[in-house]
Amino acid sequence: MERNRIGIALGGGAARGWAHIGVLKALDAYGLKPDVVAGTSIGAVVGGCYAAGKLAELEAFVHSLTSRNVLRYLDLDFTGSGLLSGTRLHKTFARHLAGLEIQDLEKTFVAVATEIGTGREIWLTQGSLIRAIRASYALPGIFKPVHINDHWLMDGAFVNPVPVAVCRAMGASVVIAVNLHAGGLSRTAFMPLEASAEDDDAIENGEEPPAKKPRIPLLRNLRHQLFRKGNGNSAPGLSPVLLEAFNITQDRIARARLAGDPPDVIITPRLRDMGLFEFHKAESAISHGFDATIRQLDEIELSTVAAQEELEASV
Repeated sequence: MERNRIGIALGGGAARGWAHIGVLKALDAYGLKPDVVAGTSIGAVVGGCYAAGKLAELEAFVHSLTSRNVLRYLDLDFTGSGLLSGTRLHKTFARHLAGLEIQDLEKTFVAVATEIGTGREIWLTQGSLIRAIRASYALPGIFKPVHINDHWLMDGAFVNPVPVAVCRAMGASVVIAVNLHAGGLSRTAFMPLEASAEDDDAIENGEEPPAKKPRIPLLRNLRHQLFRKGNGNSAPGLSPVLLEAFNITQDRIARARLAGDPPDVIITPRLRDMGLFEFHKAESAISHGFDATIRQLDEIELSTVAAQEELEASV
């Protein structure tokens, strides 16, 4: 008797994506091994490593990250179309994924990307695994877009943040979705504020507000200026602003897509307090992903049993 296929849709979410590792570890521990893996952005990174049998290597790498050595991977590049060249990160992944082709993997894997110019949703199902992953996480303004078969591709979360439909199209009869944004943003944001003119008056008089005046030369602290979180009167850097704008957009698109094409089971790790750039908090994210999956095990089992019964009845 043919067995129903389990698909898992791994959503985008920057550093929160390490929770996907915990989700996959929990599923494997309970014998629920996905046959179809679809990933967007950081979901493509984790999903691609999982499909290639390299999840343990990825976990070892993310556990090695600290708030300080994360900076080593922020290789600034002002000559291209992104703040970061991504070369160091690419080399790290290449040590384990170089030479692997998507069509040769034991599991069905799809990386979702967005085509620049047309906005079309692109499913990368063949060719270089590492190149497909890189295209899926090529966040505009941060990483340079990736050129594949005469198409320039960027982060797939602009069109499909949680690729449920991809899993179904690849033959999954049960789809588990992992949404890293649920509950992280307010559904309503009507907050009247009174704009102060104090800073504007100071600038018109040729004065900079004291709290905003830089104390250290920019060139010596370029990474700090670009990636600072921001607090009080100190504005966040360019990269956090881009990420937060992208996060809000992704959250809204994910809600619409999931409402129109709901998965059989949705896993929502509790990551509200984890920042999008806090890649060094892998242990916490993985733990939350594992725990969130355990909470959904009964629902997953019911869905797989129902799908199997339906399959048997149709034969």
